[in-house]
Amino acid sequence: MKKIPLLLLGCGGVGRQLLQHIVSCRSLHAQQGIKLRVIGVCDSKSLVAASDVSVSELDDRFLLEACRIKSAGSSLSTLRSFGECQIYGHSELPQRVIEIASLLGKATGLALVDCSATMDTIDLLTRAIDLGCCIVLANKKPLTSLMEHYDKLVSQPRHIRHESTVGAGLPVIASLNRILSSGDPIRCIIGSLSGTLGYVMSELEDGKPLSEIVKAAKSLGYTEPDPRDDLGGMDVARKALILARLLGSRIVMDSIKVESLYPEEMSPSKMSIDEFMSTGLPLLDKYINDRVQKASLHGNVLRYVCVLEGSRCEVGIQELPKNSALGRLKGSDNVLEIYSRCYSQQPLVIQGAGAGNDTTAAGVLADILDIQDLFN
Repeated sequence: MKKIPLLLLGCGGVGRQLLQHIVSCRSLHAQQGIKLRVIGVCDSKSLVAASDVSVSELDDRFLLEACRIKSAGSSLSTLRSFGECQIYGHSELPQRVIEIASLLGKATGLALVDCSATMDTIDLLTRAIDLGCCIVLANKKPLTSLMEHYDKLVSQPRHIRHESTVGAGLPVIASLNRILSSGDPIRCIIGSLSGTLGYVMSELEDGKPLSEIVKAAKSLGYTEPDPRDDLGGMDVARKALILARLLGSRIVMDSIKVESLYPEEMSPSKMSIDEFMSTGLPLLDKYINDRVQKASLHGNVLRYVCVLEGSRCEVGIQELPKNSALGRLKGSDNVLEIYSRCYSQQPLVIQGAGAGNDTTAAGVLADILDIQDLFN
């Protein structure tokens, strides 16, 4: 049985779902001759680790209890009385993670799995690379930080996987890497990479006002608590930056032209959520409807997409043909069209659910298993 140690950073929705996937897949992994050994779990305040990370692990009952207490809004430190473990506070956490990485990295290929949503993990990740660890990311922020951080994270390309940073469980990064490694130059990528904005744009075709669609999307749980987090386009911009850097562009976030669906005077610093939803949003209806009508006259539809072509990297609304893969998009799927020498007339199209804790966690789990083929 091949035993794979992993340490999880972040125990939010994706992190908890990952732990649940690991527990539920025990019999499947056993058939494959694999055992995932969870030796530690971190939240922002504490680290819970196995009593002896070299030989022991946090058992499944413990992992499920960790998921339960985090879902209830409690800290991992409350697990102190639940089972045999070591608990370290916030001030000790970074040093202890590095000690574990130093002990297990080169020997076992310890997987450091980042399911947080913060820049604060960058130092841990870059140091873990030097210690021989493998890095698996659902967290987009480290890969969209300074170029020096990005260069360090990808300096050992066989030791990092980050499929879930762009399309949740969709094989976007893997497909691009296969095309690039075959020597087929990628000419253009156009992608709808926000389930929320994909839903909003496709609903506009039916003549519904933007304000009504956004309110419906919020009630369905498609948007962030403040829908402006989606409508501002920054999540799509981070994904676009990751793709651009994968293609070789050495750019930073400020280089990307990002179109927000709301003006600066409606930003969170100037308008409350309630005010935005009740009075701000309806003011945007006519402008967006006029754009929908104009696109329709050309036989096109509007989609909120990232466009990567040469040095161009833009995020915003584009008119696209109704009969294209992106034009046919309905609902909250992600769709990516990839044009290259081999895919010049008809693009390679990747489509499917591109968000959600379950799908994202499944992508992370697949990455963990894939990267560990490097180790005996």
